[in-house]
Amino acid sequence: MSLTVDIEKKLDNFSLKVSFEAGDGVTSLLGASGCGKSMTLRCIAGVATPDRGRIVLDGRVLFDSEKGINIPPQKRNTGFLFQNYALFPNMTVRENILTSVRGGYGAAEKRRMTDEVIERLHLTDVCDLMSSEISGGQMQRTALARIMVNGAEIILLDEPFSALDEHLRFAVENELYGIMRDFSRTVILVSHSRDEVYRLSDRVAVMNGGRIETAGPVREVFRNPRTVCGARLTGVKNIAPATVDGNRILHIPAWGISRELPENTETSGITAAGIRMNDLRAERPDGVCGRFYDFDIVRVTENLFSRTVELGAAGSGDHLPLYWQVAGDGWHHDGRSRISLFVPDDAVMPLRENI
Repeated sequence: MSLTVDIEKKLDNFSLKVSFEAGDGVTSLLGASGCGKSMTLRCIAGVATPDRGRIVLDGRVLFDSEKGINIPPQKRNTGFLFQNYALFPNMTVRENILTSVRGGYGAAEKRRMTDEVIERLHLTDVCDLMSSEISGGQMQRTALARIMVNGAEIILLDEPFSALDEHLRFAVENELYGIMRDFSRTVILVSHSRDEVYRLSDRVAVMNGGRIETAGPVREVFRNPRTVCGARLTGVKNIAPATVDGNRILHIPAWGISRELPENTETSGITAAGIRMNDLRAERPDGVCGRFYDFDIVRVTENLFSRTVELGAAGSGDHLPLYWQVAGDGWHHDGRSRISLFVPDDAVMPLRENI
């Protein structure tokens, strides 16, 4: 299964212009609220129309502005899971699923299809309860069952956990992960949560202001987000201005840190650098390239299971904070005002404003 999206649409505050491809597995659109993620999903589903472009699902053209093709939503064979699940509160779980079966099937076949998906999504124990009487996770599975009973070729998930509290979100996410893996087709997940995206996705496209800044396998993008916005969205808390000299040395004056960039690194356009808080080390790991730097300890914050240490370049009175996060039992502040930490070369990420 494959999805190709190349569309443009004028919105109130900016123009949406996205181009990406997705295959089997989970592809996430990661971005801040209002960057165009949900509108992209709506265009794929057919509930919104791009101004121009093309959308192709497994070789079938769903939208083509030049050829005047715009397949209606009900004929696209896409499953759109809305944030509120859109269940009928006056129907049971079984009735919600049964009424969603499309096509010219007889009553017996519709019941068989419904029972099959109920069993597959572990809804047997609640199938005769009203949809308003079941848990958030069960509601989500019911909404997914309504999509899957029609043999949807693709599932579109728009912030599927936003309405759930933290405890329930964790349980529902685990359930959804198993369902998506069983689906074995294309899933597009929209989220502003880097943690959700990292845990659930095979690939990720980072969106900013209606554009996709960087895309690729999820672990590669998180390891090298490439842009300042991409770094922020993937959880990089330490970002500072940087320059590259003629010897391919990346300099971060605010932190007193420098590193040599690999030969294959494109150096043009680099204006900043990022370091994840937990990539700093009190000791040098075996076989890791890098060097120790001295830092002033400005402040130590005790978290539930960790400590966050605010650092400054040694001897610099006016500094841009560099944060180090360490497990609660991994380091204890003994009152000293200075510390030497190891900074791995590959932990220092060169960043651009855009690509």
